[in-house]
Amino acid sequence: MEKTILVTGGAGYIGSITVRRLLEEGYNVIVLDNLSRGHIESVPAGVEFIEGDIADEEKVESLLKKYSISSVIHFAAYAYVGESVENPSLYFENNIKKGLIFLEILKRNNIKKIIFSSSCATYGIPESIPITEKEKQKPINPYGLTKLLFEKALQSYDESFGLKYVIVRYFNAAGAAYGIGEDHQPETHLIPLVFQVALGKAEYMQINGVDYPTEDGTCVRDYIHVLDLAEAHLLALEYLENGGVSEEFNLGLGKGYSVRQIIDLCQEITSHPIPIKISKRRTGDPAYLVASAEKIKKELGWQAKYAMKDMIQSAWDWHRGDVLLEMKSVEKGKK
Repeated sequence: MEKTILVTGGAGYIGSITVRRLLEEGYNVIVLDNLSRGHIESVPAGVEFIEGDIADEEKVESLLKKYSISSVIHFAAYAYVGESVENPSLYFENNIKKGLIFLEILKRNNIKKIIFSSSCATYGIPESIPITEKEKQKPINPYGLTKLLFEKALQSYDESFGLKYVIVRYFNAAGAAYGIGEDHQPETHLIPLVFQVALGKAEYMQINGVDYPTEDGTCVRDYIHVLDLAEAHLLALEYLENGGVSEEFNLGLGKGYSVRQIIDLCQEITSHPIPIKISKRRTGDPAYLVASAEKIKKELGWQAKYAMKDMIQSAWDWHRGDVLLEMKSVEKGKK
């Protein structure tokens, strides 16, 4: 029997690519997105798209009654660390207040399974590297705090109402797939910003802080190809659909790359010099964030298929506009 999955934020970068993987696996998908940061053109043709907010009770109630929703994959959230520091109320309003209204709607409609797209930002400054799921969660920016608070809400809804969840805490998503890449307005992510310089759209790459306690003084981060990330959400969905109990998983390559290392790799792949300008640290940035993905490997059988160079190369191809990947047969059948 074809199962129907509601994907909130399914017009976004990660959400729309996950939607395509769901289609390939035979799921029926409903996308709910208010398009405040998503792109309608990223939603595959033939997929039922509802423009709306997760806190729009009438609209969400209506779609839950119209479609027999088996599970929810929840991507809809604001996700910029710097913006959350500058405007925390925006993040509490969108990620928490609206998220809690959405949870209550799910409860009223007896939806019992949800995959939550969370973040390594819930850990703050970790006590040990790589970060396991046992690490204390002490976020140091409003974005990470809103993700953690929603995680806590999920735990309470499980205990009180039997809402089963999988929390996926991932590190920096990168790369392109299905002709979709990172396109944020404004752009704040490292790799696309470097490409702006390589493409002549910016004069230099700004590094926020070179005095961190790392080998080259710049922040170190773990990365994950967006396809590997989509695969993890698919495995989490299958796990819940097969009766799994609530779980949480970290996701990443398990290897950190500094800002300077990423810039060097981008220079190598683009064959374009990247001038650098140094500025002060950005508030809310830990020095090291590197994941241990051993738990999801062991329990769900997930494995990263793409390395750092694969991510940068696919992203560069997309940013140059040289590659337009054809959609899989499942998606073509939906048109």
